[in-house]
Amino acid sequence: MEHQTETLLGKRILLVEDERSMRETLGHLLRLDDHTVIEANNGAEALGLFAPDRFDLVLTDYVLPFLKGTELSARIKHLAPHQAILMITGHQMMAGRHTRVDGVLQKPFGQSELRAALVNALKCQNSKPLGHSRSGTQFYQRIPMQAKQEAQ
Repeated sequence: MEHQTETLLGKRILLVEDERSMRETLGHLLRLDDHTVIEANNGAEALGLFAPDRFDLVLTDYVLPFLKGTELSARIKHLAPHQAILMITGHQMMAGRHTRVDGVLQKPFGQSELRAALVNALKCQNSKPLGHSRSGTQFYQRIPMQAKQEAQ
């Protein structure tokens, strides 16, 4: 039995990538799934384009001019704590509090890995903080999609 990757369609994505060929390729792959893609070629430009609730997901490279992806992510999370952020990197890195991203996609990757990473990063939008442990770690509770839609 073949494993099918869940595919999301029609999301609003801020794509932050300084390497032109990579940005164009990623933009093309995302548009194949009917995503609306706004492109930035560095972290400073991305901050200028970002506004809370404007994007479903921020997809950023780690190595960027002016602001590293982790610094960009921290600034975005300060403005919009529940913003889904997916980081692309060739470095060993994990999503979490120290990186301020909801998912990490290791280079090289294909379209199926990109789709799976998008799904996983966007799942964070369906979580809400429950509280903190003594170490400061935040705990989250899953909110069913139906309940989230009714609350809006």
